[in-house]
Amino acid sequence: MNEPSAAELIALPDTVLAHEILHLIRRVHTPSVFNHSLRTYLFARLISVRLGLANGRDYEDDLLFAACTMHDLGVAADGPHRQRFEVEGADRAIEFLSSRGVTGQDCDSVWQAIALHTSPGIAERRGALCVLVREGVAVDFGGPLGDKHVSSVTDEQATTIHAVYPRLNMIGSLIDEIVAQAAKDPANAPRYSVPGEFVRERKMFGHTRLERAARSSSRWDS
Repeated sequence: MNEPSAAELIALPDTVLAHEILHLIRRVHTPSVFNHSLRTYLFARLISVRLGLANGRDYEDDLLFAACTMHDLGVAADGPHRQRFEVEGADRAIEFLSSRGVTGQDCDSVWQAIALHTSPGIAERRGALCVLVREGVAVDFGGPLGDKHVSSVTDEQATTIHAVYPRLNMIGSLIDEIVAQAAKDPANAPRYSVPGEFVRERKMFGHTRLERAARSSSRWDS
């Protein structure tokens, strides 16, 4: 199979739904989280090739775009912040998609992909969309969340993607937002959940284990 051109590598879906999602996340996310959301989609698409998953057969590209780009809606500053961020983000995404005519199993698939993206060992058992979102996120973290697909992205491809969507201290700034959201309500940070552990580790050590691992072992700079 031919390698995608630079233009193909960074191309986004040219659909009404995709444009509306872009408008939403650009409005509610910081530039750092916005770029992370787009890189997650672009990396997930490269991973799909490695896994032999095909758009239209194993997943729908619009739904992959929706799940990847809205997976952190739970930390958006305009949210209600009354549930752990993964669930709140999934609920917000489904409310948005439903208002645009997406229904039934498609909404449920996106909900699961977002709600389970911090759940290794579970997301991988819930279908192609869950796998691709989880692994797209993991690749954007560069290894600390799991490195089995980091090699799906060549240095040249990474350079092209990062030139358009720079990292902007993504890991630290995203964890800042997760911790801020979690601190607003005890229900947002159940014990042993990802947000709960981030809050605990920041209080105890001033940083999270994920941040420390990223500094020492991530393929990307930040």
